[in-house]
Amino acid sequence: MNFHVGENGVYPNHGVATIENISARAFAGNFERFYLLRLTYNSLTVMVPFSHVGDLGLRRVTRNGEVARVVSFLSEGRCRHHIDWKDRFKENTEKMRDGSLLSVAEVMKGLLILQMQKPLSFREKKMLDRARHMLIMEFSTSRGLNEEQAAGMLEKALAKSQLHLPARL
Repeated sequence: MNFHVGENGVYPNHGVATIENISARAFAGNFERFYLLRLTYNSLTVMVPFSHVGDLGLRRVTRNGEVARVVSFLSEGRCRHHIDWKDRFKENTEKMRDGSLLSVAEVMKGLLILQMQKPLSFREKKMLDRARHMLIMEFSTSRGLNEEQAAGMLEKALAKSQLHLPARL
């Protein structure tokens, strides 16, 4: 998968990132090319070697068809989650690392449902906040919306399941 400077991509577990530079470096006698990404979530920069793009799950921003599937998932019914905190956290962490928009939506929806039943742990609150931000930013980037419009789109979908978008921590 080739990206160009200025293009947006999605870095799993962190969300939308902009390709700021493409550079080359020599490490241990090997020449390697890198993408320099600036993460939207916290403005950090990350260097991703070309050879690890697939392993890390760096991908293009989701197209409209996938966004529609995510909106549909958030609008309908319930989703299952583990009762045991450790199992649930482990599964959610794996879904966030997977990086697919639908996996992130599953984490957010599951934690919103759980939050209605009992208070979330600090770590789960942080995960919910990150999932919320990742969905808003990808919806915004994919559909050419501002963050407020993307949040409204998510809120409207969640309202159909009697859920509400959490406020940012």
